[in-house]
Amino acid sequence: MPEPKTPWPHAPTHQLSQRGTYFVTGATYEKAHHFRAAKRLRVLHRGLLTVAEKFGWQLEAWAVFSNHYHFVAHSPATDADAASLEAMLKMLHVKLAGWANKLDGTPERKVWFNYRETRLTHQRSYLARLNYVHQNAVKHGLVPVACQYPWCSAAWFERTASPAMVKSIYRFKTDKVSVPDEFETDADW
Repeated sequence: MPEPKTPWPHAPTHQLSQRGTYFVTGATYEKAHHFRAAKRLRVLHRGLLTVAEKFGWQLEAWAVFSNHYHFVAHSPATDADAASLEAMLKMLHVKLAGWANKLDGTPERKVWFNYRETRLTHQRSYLARLNYVHQNAVKHGLVPVACQYPWCSAAWFERTASPAMVKSIYRFKTDKVSVPDEFETDADW
């Protein structure tokens, strides 16, 4: 009997068999800054919001940068599982890679590396990751206050949620949130 295949360590096994709330991080290949500057960030931001809506994923928090993104979202309530995440991110990555490569005159360049997802099953973990995503531009030193970064959900969250909810979410500590986020961001936005 053949031995089972060991998953390739650079391609995480995606565990999407259950419907739920997910924390997702996507990265460019070799952490390259393919989405540097406002125009490119605007396209990445709009692309993420558009595919999430198309696939029925309800975004709770998001932040996009020149070489990575994070979001917290609920899988579609009508689906039996979260398998549509893979198709959603494939569409996002293929379209954005094609757009960036056309802009740069590099038709075959690899733009995206992969993504990691974590199903959030504990309320405190969920709330801490919401805060983590909202505050990610501050973590990376791009802005002093999260709502000043136009490519994340912090300003939207502060406008639409109750002041008590904003205060509650922003109180959750993120220093112990285990997220592979060793990205050097580009301040050109």
